Amino acid sequence: MNLYQLIKTIDVIDTKYLEEKEITGIANHTDHVEEGYLYVAIKGYLTDGHKYIQKAIDNGAVAVIVEDFKEDINISQIKVENSRIALSALSADFYNHPSKSMRMIGVTATNGKTTTTYMLNKIFEVGNYKNGLIGSVMNKIGDKVIPAVLTTPESVDLQMFLYHMRKENVEKVAMEVSSSALELYRTKDVDFDIVSFNNFSREHIDQHGTFEKYWAAKSSLIKNAKESGYVVLNLDDEYSSSLIDKTKAKVITYSLTKEEGNLYCKDLELLKGRARFTVAINKPFKTISGRLIKDDFDVILGIPGYHSVANAMAAITIALIDDIPSQVICRGLEAFQGVERRFQYIYENDFIIIDDHFANKGNINVTLETLKYMEYNKFHLVYAIRGNRGVTVNRENAETIKSWKDRLGIEDVIATKSIGDVGPKDTVTKEEEDVFLEVMDSSDIKVHLYDTVKDAIKHSLERADKGDIIMLAGCQGMDHGARIALEILRQMKPELSDDYLFKALENRVV
Repeated sequence: MNLYQLIKTIDVIDTKYLEEKEITGIANHTDHVEEGYLYVAIKGYLTDGHKYIQKAIDNGAVAVIVEDFKEDINISQIKVENSRIALSALSADFYNHPSKSMRMIGVTATNGKTTTTYMLNKIFEVGNYKNGLIGSVMNKIGDKVIPAVLTTPESVDLQMFLYHMRKENVEKVAMEVSSSALELYRTKDVDFDIVSFNNFSREHIDQHGTFEKYWAAKSSLIKNAKESGYVVLNLDDEYSSSLIDKTKAKVITYSLTKEEGNLYCKDLELLKGRARFTVAINKPFKTISGRLIKDDFDVILGIPGYHSVANAMAAITIALIDDIPSQVICRGLEAFQGVERRFQYIYENDFIIIDDHFANKGNINVTLETLKYMEYNKFHLVYAIRGNRGVTVNRENAETIKSWKDRLGIEDVIATKSIGDVGPKDTVTKEEEDVFLEVMDSSDIKVHLYDTVKDAIKHSLERADKGDIIMLAGCQGMDHGARIALEILRQMKPELSDDYLFKALENRVV
C-alpha cells in the first residue's frame, strides 16, 4: 500500500522527510521489520520503541510512525499523538478491515473469557461453521492452531490473524478481549457484532494501577459497542448489569438467579458437579437476522462446575443472537470437554481431584459455590498463595476462603509458597504470606504451610479418604499441580495402570 494513502487513516500532527513509498508491511517490533516496512515506535511500559528506530531502518524500514521526531535519520517520519492508536488504525487499513467480513464476537470478563470462547468454538464446530478463535491459550484459523503469546494479540498481529481468517473463508470469530488489550487500543479497529461482559472483580491492578482504571478499561468494550451491534450482560453480576443503560447497542441479558432477564437458567441440577438445566426465555428477543427467540430448551453440560453454567449461559445467549439453532447449541455444549484448570477433573476414582486456577474473589466464589451442589465426605483445599499480587489481592482471596468456612466445613487449608515452581515475577513476598496467615488465623482455620507445591499436594493425598475431594487451587504457583499430583499418585497407587495415568497426564481429564 502507498504510504500517502495509508497515513490518511490516522491523525497526523507533523511530518519530516515525507516521500512516496510503497509499504510492504507494518511492525512495532524491530525483529519483525523487513524491507519496505513501516515501523511504529511505541512508548511501552518497559522500553521506548523510539530507541530502536535505527535498528528498524537497518532491517529495511522505509518510514516510521513516531510520537517524537528522531534526529539524524533520513527516512519519512510521521508524528502522531498516540502510536498505539495509530498502529491499530494503520493495521486495520493495511489488511483492508478484515473484521467487517466475518461475524465478530468479543468476550470480556475477569473470569471465564477462555471457557466462554471455547464453548462458542465447539458450538461453531458442531454446527459446521468455519470459525476462528483468538485467546489466551491459542489462536485458531479454521483447522490451523497457533499458540498464543498474549490473551489478545497486538493490533498489527490481530489484524493479520483476521486477514488470514478471511482468506480461509472463516465465518465466525470468538475472541477473548482482555483489559490490557482495551487499554492499549489493540481491539480499537475491530468491528465487533456481539460483545459480552460476563463478570468483574478485583484483578490485574498491577497492570492498570487502580481498580477504577481496570473497570474503565473493561467496561469500554460495552460502552463503545456499535449501535447496530448486540451487548450481552449478566444480571447476576452488579458490574455487568450496571452497563445496561451505558451502551447504544441492543442489550440482551441472562441470569442464573433472576427471572427478569431475557434468558433464565431454570431447574438447575449439578450431579457430581455436572449440570443439567433449562434455558427459559422470559423476554423474547430478535436475532441478528430478525428471527424471534421465544422457546425454552434443555441443556446438558459435558463439564462440571457452577461457574461453567454461568459461562454456558453467556455462550448460549451469544449463539442465539447469532442465529444458531438451539439444537446445535445443545449438542455443542454437551460435547465440550472444558479448558485446562477451569474446575477440571484430573482424577476421579476413590476420591476426586479438581484443578482450578482460583485467581480472585469472583473466581473463588463461583468455584466453591459448585461444591454446595456436590456430595462428598471431606474437602481438602491445596492453595497456592498468589505471589507478586500485593497484600490487597491476597487479603481479599483469604477473606473469600474464610467466608466459605462454615458453609463447606473448612477446618484447615494446605497452603504453599510454590518455591521452585514460579519465577522471580511470581515469588510470594513475606507480606503476602503474612496477610494470608493473619486472615486464616482470625477465623481459626489451621494452615499447613509448605514451601513447595509437591509437599503440599503430597500432604493432601496422604490424608484423602474415599469420597473426599481435593482441590488444587491457585494461579501461577499451582499451574503444574495436576502433573505433580498424578506423578505422586503413580508412586502411591501402583495398582493404577500407566495407561490410566498417562491419559490423565496427557488429557488432564480422566
